[in-house]
Amino acid sequence: MTEIHTPTPRDAFDLLMAGNQRFVAGTAEHPNQDAARRSETAPSQQPFAVLFGCSDSRLAAEIIFDRGLGDLFVVRTAGHVAGTEVLGSIEFGVSVLGAPLVVVLGHDSCGAVAAARSALRDGQTPGGFVRDIVERVTPSVLAARAAGRESAEEILAEHIKHTMDLLLERSRVLADAVAEGRTAVVGLAYRLADGSAQLVATHGLDTTTTTP
Repeated sequence: MTEIHTPTPRDAFDLLMAGNQRFVAGTAEHPNQDAARRSETAPSQQPFAVLFGCSDSRLAAEIIFDRGLGDLFVVRTAGHVAGTEVLGSIEFGVSVLGAPLVVVLGHDSCGAVAAARSALRDGQTPGGFVRDIVERVTPSVLAARAAGRESAEEILAEHIKHTMDLLLERSRVLADAVAEGRTAVVGLAYRLADGSAQLVATHGLDTTTTTP
C-alpha cells in the first residue's frame, strides 16, 4: 500500500476512509503493525490524524480504520466530551506532531447520549462523575430537539457537530490551523452493526457532506 509522507488534510481523510472501507469489506491489510514499523516509530511519531472519539470498547480506532503504529493520535472519553485535557491533547497532536486532520468520532447506541436523553425524560441523572459526562452531552440533545430532530441518529449527528464546534471555539490553536489550511476537522458517525464510518460534517475539508 502506498503511504503519503506529508499528507494534506484531504490525503489524510482519504487514507482514513480507505482503511474503514477495507474493515467493512473484511479485507483489512493491517498496515504498520510489524516489527519494522515498531522500530521505525520508536524515536518519534508523525501521525496523519488526531482521532477524538468515544471510549466505547467497540470503537477501537486502529482496528476500524485498519491502521497501525504511529498512524493515529487517539484521544477518547465517554460520549467524546471535551475538557481541558482533551483540548490540550488535540492541540499537541496538531501543533507539535503536525497532524493535518482532526476527527470527532461518535457512534450509534452511545450510552452517554442515551443517559442524557433519559435524564431529560425522567429528571434523574447518574451519580458520581458520570453525572458530569451526562450534563456535557445534554446541550446536544436539547439543541437537536429544538430543531425538531428527535431520532437517535439525528441526536448523535447533533452531538458530533456540537463537539466539533466546541473544539474550534475553545482552541485558538486548532481554529488557526484550520483557517490556514494546515488542518481540517471532520465528524464521523460509526455504525456498530456494519462497521462503517459515515461523514457528518467538516470544517476546512473540500468534500461532500452527508448527514446521517
